[in-house]
Amino acid sequence: MAQQTAPDETLSLLTRLSQKPGVQSTLVLARDTGAILRTSGLISKSTSANPNSTLPASSEATPDHYNNGRKESGIHSAEDVASMTWSFLNAAGTLVDGLDKEDEVKLLRLRTKKNELVIVPDARFILVAIHDTPPA
Repeated sequence: MAQQTAPDETLSLLTRLSQKPGVQSTLVLARDTGAILRTSGLISKSTSANPNSTLPASSEATPDHYNNGRKESGIHSAEDVASMTWSFLNAAGTLVDGLDKEDEVKLLRLRTKKNELVIVPDARFILVAIHDTPPA
């Protein structure tokens, strides 16, 4: 079972992660459903974006392949990233359960050529920070 973290501690951790150099965006997801609770730096496809989001929903005129005003083939929308992150975390949890039923996922880092995702799950939230991949 995941350790309970106070909401203030969770927001403090997210603030620390978001202030690291190169951080492009952050997400806070509900641990049980993967729903977006808060986002910054990612455009939402939904016109009914969460009112706690730090960004407005994108307009219909904004194509899905635009990310913060830049045309890229990488990360698309907050909803896409949230869905993929939630699935990735659940798959990692299944792997950990298969290795040791009494263990749990505490941190995931996924590095690609362009970006690195830092995913921190706790009992109520999933924190995600997306930043440029640091030079090797």
